[in-house]
Amino acid sequence: MGSVAVDVRGVSKRFRLYHEKYTSLKEKVIHIGRIPHEDLWALQDVSFDVKEGETVGILGRNGSGKSTLLKCVCGVLQPSSGEVVVRGKLAGLLELGAGFQQELSGRENIYLNGSMLGLSKREVDRMFDDIVEFAELGQFIDNQVKFYSSGMYVRLGFAVAVNVDPDVLVIDEVLAVGDERFQRKCMDRIKQFQKEGRTILFVSHSPDQVRSICDRAVVLSDGQMIGMGPPGEAVRLFRERLLEAGDVLALRVEQLEPPAEASATEDGGAPGETADVQVATGHLAGGADHVRPIRITEVSASYPEADRRPYLLPGETLVVRVGYQVAEPTDNVIFQIDVRSPDGSALFQTDSEILGLQFDAPVGPGAVEFHFEDLPLFDGAYDITVGIRTPRGMSDWREPACRFEVMNPGRSTGVVALPCRVAVVPQEPVAP
Repeated sequence: MGSVAVDVRGVSKRFRLYHEKYTSLKEKVIHIGRIPHEDLWALQDVSFDVKEGETVGILGRNGSGKSTLLKCVCGVLQPSSGEVVVRGKLAGLLELGAGFQQELSGRENIYLNGSMLGLSKREVDRMFDDIVEFAELGQFIDNQVKFYSSGMYVRLGFAVAVNVDPDVLVIDEVLAVGDERFQRKCMDRIKQFQKEGRTILFVSHSPDQVRSICDRAVVLSDGQMIGMGPPGEAVRLFRERLLEAGDVLALRVEQLEPPAEASATEDGGAPGETADVQVATGHLAGGADHVRPIRITEVSASYPEADRRPYLLPGETLVVRVGYQVAEPTDNVIFQIDVRSPDGSALFQTDSEILGLQFDAPVGPGAVEFHFEDLPLFDGAYDITVGIRTPRGMSDWREPACRFEVMNPGRSTGVVALPCRVAVVPQEPVAP
């Protein structure tokens, strides 16, 4: 990592929301300077920097200011206060069809976009074939873009952005429009950019995508930056804010205390259970007078010989117990579990609905258990994330909820312990 490539300094952006619209000249003259409106601050004092060669993701729920921030970085919008400094050539893909002229052909739009990025016609000539090949639009390149599908729009826009040799690439969640094969192709190009030391700033609604390719992530909420840090920490903060935003749907009652049998000791063990690897208790911050319909009170992982050794062996059984407290009777409750590798990538994700089970939760304490028979994992420390969903949305979430370790006593290597046997096949005698 070298010097700073993108420096966002105290950026705020204000929009005016007008409650009345005057169309005639007389009305506009009469009400000039007095048209009723209110100020909407899409961004408020956002500051962070992105170093050269760094990949930074931006997380936030809808309306948090993500797209406005990227438009300020790209110069499409000017901040109401603060400034953005970008060092090097910047290419941005902000929204579907951004910068395209509907009446022009794909070929003409490539040259138009190239000139907007400061490239000469000779430079665009040199990279034209690469752009068309990446976009896979050979037979349609001379058609007007108004006849393009959304997927063709994305392919052409991304192809232009990544082939103009940018120092800083800015992407605003448009890759979700392309098909799976094209998304993989885009991810491969992004990873190539990372190896080349390019700077990438992008918005994504996929936490796993942020985990897999980002060095750091920014979390926005209602126009304010509430955190920036490693991807795992940023995803946890993002999901906590999603839960807090859902509190308006929750029952407003006195805060419930966890049941006595679910309270944890300081050393991570729960009373009466000697097989716990790690226990997580408490609930996410959302205000003392707000209680979600269901909240998690305890998560523990256990295996047969946890009292003798602090690790599992490949092929043993792991049981993950999720304790919960129900504030109001809730039907169709879904319990979710994720298992993540030491580098944070998802190894396994499922929930009770996928497994064909339906739960109706009465008021009071309860617990469910996930049983993993013959755990097929090799050496490593693995994190478990659990969540509870109701028909009204996510009710509670723990990330990470607990951790377990696996030690492989054998000589085989890898991540997954696949059953394997070797058989010698007798050869038929060869006739003389």
